[in-house]
Amino acid sequence: MQINVHVSNVSHLKYVEEILDTIETSAKARGTGIARRSVEYVEKKLKEGTAVIALTDEGVFAGFSYIEIFQEGKYLVNSGLIVHPDFRGIGLAKRIKLEIFNRSKELYPKAKIVSITTSLIVLKLNTDLGYKPVTFSELPQTELFWKGCATCVNYDVLTRTNKKMCLCTGLLYDPEHHQEKFDYTENSQKLSRLKRIKQAIFLKAKKLKGTKGAMFLFSIFGENNI
Repeated sequence: MQINVHVSNVSHLKYVEEILDTIETSAKARGTGIARRSVEYVEKKLKEGTAVIALTDEGVFAGFSYIEIFQEGKYLVNSGLIVHPDFRGIGLAKRIKLEIFNRSKELYPKAKIVSITTSLIVLKLNTDLGYKPVTFSELPQTELFWKGCATCVNYDVLTRTNKKMCLCTGLLYDPEHHQEKFDYTENSQKLSRLKRIKQAIFLKAKKLKGTKGAMFLFSIFGENNI
């Protein structure tokens, strides 16, 4: 069975509900954050060609991703990467990731491309493309950017740390410095360990709640670093 990854257009509007259902189902299964989007938002992305969609040669939905634009094109985010459960394990996520990445560079060749993710698979895909892990201070510092996280199940962690860190890892592709590639294979164990540590710390802080939770985070990271 042939699967093709297309730049979106108006002919793909019929897949909106299936896209949203697949995103929601995946978020529940993972127990981690995938920001929800409205029907109108996904329709807009499909119409303007700032999304890619994977379809079988018979027109069956297989996967999706879209571009978000911030600070007048200074920053982009390749977001909403999803593969339908029926088509996982065949390398489709990598193909979608590459197509949306290339589409981003085509539309905004000078833009820095941002990713925030809890998925080690997405970390691997991104670092293979030239992304590097960065602190949250290197990400877009606009309310519109962080608003996209508001529907994530981990949003309380982000707000409790004053948007300085979360369970996600921040990644950045800078077209001016992409030759200095981050070696994921060499650092994969460190990234996995960091993810486990962050989960343990933030979940404990969540259980403490309120002032006690904040004080616990201060004791771990210091008041100026959370």
